[in-house]
Amino acid sequence: MGTGKQTCYDGTIIENFDFFLEHTKEHEVQLQHLRHILLPEFERIGAGKSSLDVLGVGSGGGEMDVEMLSLLQSVSPAVPIAVDIVEGSVQFTDRFKALLANTANLQKIPFTWHIMPSEDYEKQVKAKEDMKKFDFIHMIHMVYYLKDFHETLKFHHSLLKNNGRLLIILNAATSSWVTMWKTYSKELCAGTTTDEPKIHSGDVIAFLKSQGLKYDEFVIPDSFDITECFNPSSTTGERLLSFMTLRDHFSQSFTPDIRAGLLDLLRDKCSTIKDGRFFFDNSFSCILVHA
Repeated sequence: MGTGKQTCYDGTIIENFDFFLEHTKEHEVQLQHLRHILLPEFERIGAGKSSLDVLGVGSGGGEMDVEMLSLLQSVSPAVPIAVDIVEGSVQFTDRFKALLANTANLQKIPFTWHIMPSEDYEKQVKAKEDMKKFDFIHMIHMVYYLKDFHETLKFHHSLLKNNGRLLIILNAATSSWVTMWKTYSKELCAGTTTDEPKIHSGDVIAFLKSQGLKYDEFVIPDSFDITECFNPSSTTGERLLSFMTLRDHFSQSFTPDIRAGLLDLLRDKCSTIKDGRFFFDNSFSCILVHA
């Protein structure tokens, strides 16, 4: 994610993202549930196939990809897998390649890298007469950064082979992210890739229904501790707030009034209190769209 206006992920934002992942264990929660969700899907997708094609869109550093590909390979060990990756950030792509170099079981899988925003990949593919089709496509926490998620989802769905699946993971409609971004959309969207509040699972499902597409939704409950966000001298709090608002430095990015309003909202409307600690609702939706 990164070049052009694809996403905000570059430099300090990537560092804040890494800090967020360390602090929240979001990847571990996703993987724990994804294994159960994807195992029967991968068994069905791989049945009777002589080869499998996978497309990752906005794959970041590849941590989730490596786990999903290892699972797919374990289900269909004799079937060759080929992977295409669309990722706008050179920094993330380099990290992905380094991760692959240390993952022995994936060494024989050929990877094709498209280091560009997904919109540019879409234009490139549409310009070719022969579109490559895929058995499994995934878009994990990246649809927020699309200029037109309707068109992009429609396009990627058109790339599925028969019996293929498109996996979309994003914030659940019930999560605190939705409350935060809707309440402060003007302030939080200024200078980012979109002028609208971040989309959530409800937006995607409404679109899938409008297109008559079949899908399965799995809502995964999750939360993380934001108590440090209310301590103005806490580095942890500053870095979490910076990631949550997509800014390099939260405390320098907003007026004192906006900062105070955001913190009040996080405390009063976005948190549950347990043992004196504040927990932010980070629930997300795994949506599997059928071909």
